Amino acid sequence: MRKTAVIIAALAATTVVTGCVERRIRVTSTPPGARVVINDQEIGRTPVETRFTFYGGYDVQLIKPGFEHIHELRKAKAPLHELPVIDLAATAAPADISHTIEWHFDLIPVAESSDPEGARNDLLERAANMREQARNN
Repeated sequence: MRKTAVIIAALAATTVVTGCVERRIRVTSTPPGARVVINDQEIGRTPVETRFTFYGGYDVQLIKPGFEHIHELRKAKAPLHELPVIDLAATAAPADISHTIEWHFDLIPVAESSDPEGARNDLLERAANMREQARNN
């Protein structure tokens, strides 16, 4: 009985002393204020941070009126302390460990917002070319 009590006390002590591992993704953009959607879940507007639980691929979208929509796959790479076996020691360590992944996006203005007259002329030129191609066929 005494041996069981010692084991239970030791296990309880290790759970009290252990730290925690915090994982975060920080998304920024130029210009700021873009809506951020990760894995079909809106997390806010840039600059924004959110917690995550697994390393690997994330479907990221940035949406801002007047700018091209960004939709791409980004990878969250695990740091050394998250590799198998090492992660057990990191979780059991008496210190808090945090890891932040930073993703930055440069938004590109759509032609209609940066040069409306040029966009109109391009549209008219493409329409004229298509009309000419239709007549020749």
